Amino acid sequence: MRFACCTEEIEISGIRKCFESAMPGSVNLGLGQPDFDTPSHIKRAAIRAIEMGQCGYTPNCGVPALREALAEKLVRENQIDCTADDIMVTSGASEALFLAIAALVDRGEEVLVGDPSFLSYAELTRLVGARPVSVPLDENLRITPEAIEERITKKTRMIIINSPSNPTGSVQTEEQMRAIAEIADDEDIALLSDEVYEHFIYRGEHVSPARFSDNVITVNAVSKTYAMTGWRLGYLAARNESIEQHLKIHQYVQACASSISQAAALEAVCGPQDCVRQMRDEFMSRRDLLVAGFRDMGVELAEPDGAFYLFPHVGDGDLVAGKLARAGVITVPGSAFGQRGREHIRISYAASRADLEEALRRMKDIL
Repeated sequence: MRFACCTEEIEISGIRKCFESAMPGSVNLGLGQPDFDTPSHIKRAAIRAIEMGQCGYTPNCGVPALREALAEKLVRENQIDCTADDIMVTSGASEALFLAIAALVDRGEEVLVGDPSFLSYAELTRLVGARPVSVPLDENLRITPEAIEERITKKTRMIIINSPSNPTGSVQTEEQMRAIAEIADDEDIALLSDEVYEHFIYRGEHVSPARFSDNVITVNAVSKTYAMTGWRLGYLAARNESIEQHLKIHQYVQACASSISQAAALEAVCGPQDCVRQMRDEFMSRRDLLVAGFRDMGVELAEPDGAFYLFPHVGDGDLVAGKLARAGVITVPGSAFGQRGREHIRISYAASRADLEEALRRMKDIL
């Protein structure tokens, strides 16, 4: 069987490879999802939806009440001027990312992505026949406007920004976000902003670039914020004329997001938010535990400002990740996120404190 060249060029996720190599009894610090249970009030909303028979297709762009709630959230929390007509509900942020890239980027064009950055950005770009262009990060592991400007060509069609960042945990400043949005406007380049970790910030503040420009597609989800990764419920926000173009792809790829997940998401967004603050505080405590442990071992790392990842500098990340795996600690080599990450490993602290303490004990002799 002959496969499309775009498919042949895509690599199996480096994160998945790490999972498959895990030995029994390993401490898994490679998983990028909260280890908390979905809050009970959200689960009850899903149960009610099932019992009321809300089990059919929904409108392609999502249940109107959820789109309205998401628009109100973006206005209130992100200072983005939008309405329900500017919202599309998707099957996770992953679908939203694909829709944005597929709708806006043509074969042979270029997409600027941080190096290192979340591995899906480059692979989704290749999937549509375009070319990802690496943008090196600064000493604080952030993308600078200057680095972006240096790499813009006539073929550049999109810039992807992720703050807080996976895998580095860095948070872009307001000045950087404003400047990047202005570059996108000046160059008529789309700006795709992945904001799924927005509520897990320990220093600084979350700034949505759509505050400064209409030329932005904002992608988010309930997955990380409410410990709902398996519910597969994300969304994108853009001007209504842009939503119409995304819909052309969404209606054939997915039709609509799960009706039950949408009912749960509506409760998540509109219900009590104490659970989010509790998770954030616990993640910060775990971050501090790991940072102190690595510094005691003399490991070089930038203290993350957000998300739930550490990205320590370890030399040969592939070699060290392999040694750690044999010692019973699963991490992800930094090369999975780009060539400039090859001297790092990514560690997720979305794991129990007991697991983190055991991992530090096992890592001591290797790091």
